[in-house]
Amino acid sequence: MLMAALVVVTVAFAAQALRARRLLYSALWLAGASAVLATALYQLGAPMVAVIELSVGAGLVTVLFVFAINVAGEEGTVGPPVVPVWAGGTAVLVALVLLGALALPMPGAAAIGAVEGTFAQTLWEARGLDVLVQIVLIFAGVLGLLGLLAETGAPLDQPVARAVAAERQRGLQALERTAAEVKPREEVHV
Repeated sequence: MLMAALVVVTVAFAAQALRARRLLYSALWLAGASAVLATALYQLGAPMVAVIELSVGAGLVTVLFVFAINVAGEEGTVGPPVVPVWAGGTAVLVALVLLGALALPMPGAAAIGAVEGTFAQTLWEARGLDVLVQIVLIFAGVLGLLGLLAETGAPLDQPVARAVAAERQRGLQALERTAAEVKPREEVHV
């Protein structure tokens, strides 16, 4: 019963993420769906995968989405889609076929029992690939964040430098106008 409720809540949160009018709200709904999915994974007996989903899916990805939305703004671009419709449809179809194949019981598969041993043995020997994937994802997120924070142009091309240069140019033009007005008056008095 609990698992069915978690699935329903996850799907409802994901649907709200698609329906939200603002990108920021959509990112927050997606974080909620990821957190509930992590709870479902924990209930299914996969605590390490649940931790990865919670830390990367609900944590790191959400922070990156919110930061990117705040930096770039919420205005959408009008233009052709980045991914062709046929490629997106094919990817969804492949994902559904794989999900169906993995949901069916495999013949000859034995029940997987709990891993015995210390935490270090469990983490680095039995779950080493999960830990490696999480480290790579966190590293990629940090690099993405650094890329978002990096300067896009030379220091003199930044908005503050442009504003200072424009103010200086206006001051020079005002000085030239003043000099042009003063010069004819001096010639008349001489």
